[in-house]
Amino acid sequence: MANKKSGQGRSAAARKAMRAKRRRRKILLVCVEFLILGGALLWIWTNAKMDKINTDKSFQAKDVKNEELSKETKDVLGQYTTIALFGLDNRENSSYSSGNSDVIMMARIDKDTKEVRLVSVYRDTFLKMTDLDNTEAYSKANAAYAVGGPEQAVRMLNTNLDLDIQEYVSFDFSAVAEAVDILGGVEIEITEEECVHLNNYCIETSKVTGKSYDPLPGGGTYNLNGVQAVSYGRIRYTAGDDFKRTERQRLVVNKMVEKALKSDIGTINDLIDAVFPQIKTSLGKTELIAMAMDAFHYKLGESRGFPFDLRNKVVSISYQKSNADCVIPKDLSSNVKQLHDFLYGTTSYTVTDSVQGISDEIAYRTGVSAGGE
Repeated sequence: MANKKSGQGRSAAARKAMRAKRRRRKILLVCVEFLILGGALLWIWTNAKMDKINTDKSFQAKDVKNEELSKETKDVLGQYTTIALFGLDNRENSSYSSGNSDVIMMARIDKDTKEVRLVSVYRDTFLKMTDLDNTEAYSKANAAYAVGGPEQAVRMLNTNLDLDIQEYVSFDFSAVAEAVDILGGVEIEITEEECVHLNNYCIETSKVTGKSYDPLPGGGTYNLNGVQAVSYGRIRYTAGDDFKRTERQRLVVNKMVEKALKSDIGTINDLIDAVFPQIKTSLGKTELIAMAMDAFHYKLGESRGFPFDLRNKVVSISYQKSNADCVIPKDLSSNVKQLHDFLYGTTSYTVTDSVQGISDEIAYRTGVSAGGE
């Protein structure tokens, strides 16, 4: 009898274990189904949001590709994603195909660490243009977008800086102002001198964006709204001129990214709906979705302005038959070496013969070299 009861006990325990196993299997199956459903919904949502961006289907990477780079350089650059960012002054034509690029930045993303570094190219930097009939034409960097749109602007960066950028993003005042407002403003310390110019710029920025603002009473730390933040980034009449101006622009970008990374999904959704239609980019939907999935893993690193070593000088813009106050690299080749070191960690980078030739030509035309005049 004892053996019979023992067998019955084991049978009951086995049945109980089987029921528990089936229950766990059902729970696991439901969880998997929820994960699949959630992933599908997330993909559908992200896919729909990316449709709001103006994709530049006419932009071809092969048309801006830098064929002069060595295999070693291409291998190093391939470890990163580098995107050109153009902030346009397109008040006259509301177009993303032309206009002076008041903001010229390069965003470098480390594919492994997700660290993002920003470099501003000073808009008045004297560089070689690439698509004009006169192939020897030299002018201010911001003229490239005005003359040949994003293709020429990207080619100008690749040709002069030994880069192989194949993607770009363009935006205007309104997109930045809208994004700042949705994020609830950005906190920035303003000097007394900056306050005067900021209030003056706000008048025009308000008209362009159709947004309101309150004049600031004086220097101090403020939570700037969209109009005020854009106006702050446009200031160029204080000490430091355009160099300080690009520093302000990078500060605004940093503050916006910091807030976006801390925002809830509702704010991000509003940001996408309002801002994405005001952006034009060469990035396709696949690339955009991949970047969106990694967005909250990004972290901001250092930012700099280019050229690193420079001087201001009035020089001749031959194809325009005029003179202009430009930023002259001292000299271009040494500045490009520093750029590659900062962005890609290549401490022993050697510039291409093409960049060395451009560097020599700039020195010849301006009289400015690494050693001085």
